[in-house]
Amino acid sequence: MITSKTKLVGLFGHPVGHSQSPLMHNAAFEHKRLAFAYAAFDILPEDLGEAVAGIRALGLRGVNVTIPHKETIMRHLDEIDPLAARIGAVNTVVNDGGHLIGYNTDGTGYVRSFVEETGVLLSNQVVTLIGAGGAARAVACTLADKGVREIRIVNRSRERAQKLAAHISPWVKTSVYAPDDGNAVMTDTTLLINTTSIGMYPNVDEMPVPLDWLHSDLIVSDLIYNPLETKLLTTARELGAMVHSGIGMFINQGALAFELWTGEEAPTDIMRETVLKQLQQGGQ
Repeated sequence: MITSKTKLVGLFGHPVGHSQSPLMHNAAFEHKRLAFAYAAFDILPEDLGEAVAGIRALGLRGVNVTIPHKETIMRHLDEIDPLAARIGAVNTVVNDGGHLIGYNTDGTGYVRSFVEETGVLLSNQVVTLIGAGGAARAVACTLADKGVREIRIVNRSRERAQKLAAHISPWVKTSVYAPDDGNAVMTDTTLLINTTSIGMYPNVDEMPVPLDWLHSDLIVSDLIYNPLETKLLTTARELGAMVHSGIGMFINQGALAFELWTGEEAPTDIMRETVLKQLQQGGQ
């Protein structure tokens, strides 16, 4: 129940109508009996500065940040957490008495879910990343921090891939490949990660890589969580590969934001159950 003591948090993005975050966080707040409420705010890029000022003026405890604001919001904040600064993007803002601090829980949320769900040792992995956008950057920086053996980046824009490679190469061996370099890039890859939107609802019949890239000795991970299992993962599973879906990353990055705002442990089981139920009922 919302009262005069309720603390407001929310989501800044454009568009936001598809987001499962309000449902997930409000279920978590209710379960923990916390006086918090979560709303989604559709913010046009040109209005972002005023929206951030609104966090201070209205006393919001914080916000999540999604496309297209993860990078541009940084210039409006008072402080950037070191990992977020290294990634170059913010997905969570905490309002500490009017002092706005930016964090990035995407990469950490991904790694937490991957290790929990697969039990795989990251230090053994030769990673091929499909995509070079914000999600790829967050995942790559965190994987580098966790000590993977090598990262290979495959992206349609070679310039963008090279920019990401230059950013993470001080910490881990990194190389760039074109999308048609499959034989070279996949020879000894152990972990394939799709960070693009290819295969996301409603384009559920699309795959970000050719079929011949997949085999039974591979671990295949997809950041997409709608659908719960993309065509990439279904195909990889049928070939005998270990698969990992994006739902865990979504839950865990949200749980980390929850903990930053409330100072309490997030009820991840409730958060997962809420999102799964909505997606299984066809909620987009």
